[in-house]
Amino acid sequence: MPKKNKDLTSGPLWRQIFLFSLPLILSNILQVLFNMSDIAVVGRFAGPGALGSVGSTATLVALFTGFLIGVGSGVNVLVARYYGAGKGKDLEQTVHTSALVCLSAGALLLCFGLCFSKNLLVLLHTKTELIDGAVLYLKIYFLGMPALALYNFGNAVYSAIGDTKRPLYFLTAAGALNVLLNLFFVIVCRWSVAGVAAASVISQYVSAVLVLYSLFRDGSQVYGLRLSALRPDRHKLGSILTLCIPSGLQYAIFQIANLFIQVGVNTFDAVVVEGNAAAANADGLVYDVMAAFYTACSSFMGQNLGARKRDRVRKSYLISLAYSFGAGAVLGMLLVAFGHPFLSLFTPDTAVARAGMDRLRIMGFSYAVSAFMDASIAACRGLGKSFVPTVIVIMGSCVFRIVWVYTVFAHFRTITSLYLLYSFSWSLTAAAEALYLLKCYREQMALWENGPA
Repeated sequence: MPKKNKDLTSGPLWRQIFLFSLPLILSNILQVLFNMSDIAVVGRFAGPGALGSVGSTATLVALFTGFLIGVGSGVNVLVARYYGAGKGKDLEQTVHTSALVCLSAGALLLCFGLCFSKNLLVLLHTKTELIDGAVLYLKIYFLGMPALALYNFGNAVYSAIGDTKRPLYFLTAAGALNVLLNLFFVIVCRWSVAGVAAASVISQYVSAVLVLYSLFRDGSQVYGLRLSALRPDRHKLGSILTLCIPSGLQYAIFQIANLFIQVGVNTFDAVVVEGNAAAANADGLVYDVMAAFYTACSSFMGQNLGARKRDRVRKSYLISLAYSFGAGAVLGMLLVAFGHPFLSLFTPDTAVARAGMDRLRIMGFSYAVSAFMDASIAACRGLGKSFVPTVIVIMGSCVFRIVWVYTVFAHFRTITSLYLLYSFSWSLTAAAEALYLLKCYREQMALWENGPA
């Protein structure tokens, strides 16, 4: 197997994980900043109504894009494992089958979004004055789902083989185009909500074309794409669906629970809704920086699992956890300290900014807690376990949040009591995920000691 890409099975792990994650961090930050430009441009140039419309879709957008990111994470684990084990044929079949699976997932989400966007927003009790703009934004945005699915597929493959730079270059080019189109469509063409949605869709297709072009150019490599091999393998399809669907659901379930939180937010006046929409941009910024270390965790554990390197499997998790916790703590404190300048990027309205600070103060002290949950989930995925972590997420971060909304929040009816559920649900889920990870790790080590190679 060619060794032009990074070998994650040897060398100093602290340094390797950081250098591996750095391009992912930059890529994720750029993606968040480009997505923020949608909110910033409509908030400053199209008014608070447009800001509220786009912000009202944030949870739904995160739900469906999160599912595709999760599917990509499952692909990442399988590719990393076969690459680390040197199984070229298995790797080739996995890559080509995964491309078709991801494309199909994106197409299905496109059809679903076009048919049910308004119904979903009505279920969320979206404000009457915001719903028309929100429906328009969501329907246009869903046109980009197939492209988003293919970009996440390509990003997963390159990350699994240790190449995190090329996806960064592709995203930078597409994201810069997104910002320019946002400004042109909103300020010059005055398309408001439709303008930022169209800009997002165009940039998503650009990033997908770039990553696919690169993979086809690498067709001579075992991880590259070739038209002649682009067909589903029956045996690999089962493995991909078994790992990728639960992984996608893990990402989506968080947002399903957040839909109930959005319902709670929507019971307050429009200022609180708009302030929440502005402050929620910080979530993507912090989560996606931390997510780079989760991707590293799965990739390193996957390759080292394939190479049967016990000590590096364990250390990959612990080091990734330390990095992600530190990132969440530092970024959270910075948002608490500089929340007002941050919110001013999205709205000039002081009342909306004050409402946004209510969220930032609580979330800023809570982000680091989520590292214990998400790093454990990524580690379980790296060990090939997705079903039980998904069940734990459903119970701890979905059912628990719903119960909280209809009990604690229903009793106090304050925005603070609503925002506090994040840290409580993260803590509960983290404890359960860590215990399950310990069980899986011990079982894997026992297999290595007692079973055949």
